[in-house]
Amino acid sequence: MNTPNKESILRKPEWLKIKIPSGKEYVNVREIVEKNHLHTICVSGHCPNMHECWGRGTATLMILGDICTRSCGFCNVKTGRPKAADWEEPGRVAESVKLMKLKHCVLTSVDRDDLDDLGAGIWAKTVEEIKKLNPGTTLETLIPDFDGREDLIQLVIDSGPEVISHNLETVRRITPWARSRAKYDLSLHTLSIIAKSNAVAKSGIMVGLGEQPEEVLETLRDMRSVGVEVVTIGQYLQPTKKHLMVKEFVTPEQFQEYKIAGLDMGFRFVESSPLVRSSYRAEKHVSK
Repeated sequence: MNTPNKESILRKPEWLKIKIPSGKEYVNVREIVEKNHLHTICVSGHCPNMHECWGRGTATLMILGDICTRSCGFCNVKTGRPKAADWEEPGRVAESVKLMKLKHCVLTSVDRDDLDDLGAGIWAKTVEEIKKLNPGTTLETLIPDFDGREDLIQLVIDSGPEVISHNLETVRRITPWARSRAKYDLSLHTLSIIAKSNAVAKSGIMVGLGEQPEEVLETLRDMRSVGVEVVTIGQYLQPTKKHLMVKEFVTPEQFQEYKIAGLDMGFRFVESSPLVRSSYRAEKHVSK
């Protein structure tokens, strides 16, 4: 892993300044998350939109623990040997969604390559328990690639989330050194399986890792070719000095160009701006 020296660190531009979290709904969700020891990617991923999403009654919960079996160069989630799968977790998550009064819930997880089913069973059970206890709450599942195994992906599909997302994360050229184990074409295969279901197929990428605009457009075309309907594009921000360096702070104007290009390609939604993350305004993406 490359470690930047002080001279190579780029200063954050004005457009990346973040508002301080506030508001009654935000405080309520934060208190429930802390009291129930929930894992959220909002917190572990240092999401810049946490105050906005929590304030709108949307949150992203992380299941299957908080230790990942993979070690991607951009991700701040802990890596190591996870604890045993907890089959009581789906019920607790469903109860927490009810306590938080979430209108829309995004579920994500660490990778669990240590499990025979790669975690798909708990994924499906969690969706089912949330649906049972919270019939008015819509769901997005931001899933791992499950090694491209159609039987495991189908388990999540059959549990009935409205949106199923899997992130390509970056362009083809950068994938080998940005992602651990995951492969570009395997992710496209995973997305193609999702797109054949009744759920909305969604994906996302980061920019600022050294990709060229044409590579971003190529990635968008690849997504559309397998049936992806919703895409998010946001600025990569280095979590710590141990992670991949930011090569460029992409301008808001360039993000707007990506949005226009994506809509012209036929995507129904393109969320493209510096602070966009995978679950940003996720509640808008539900309906076919």
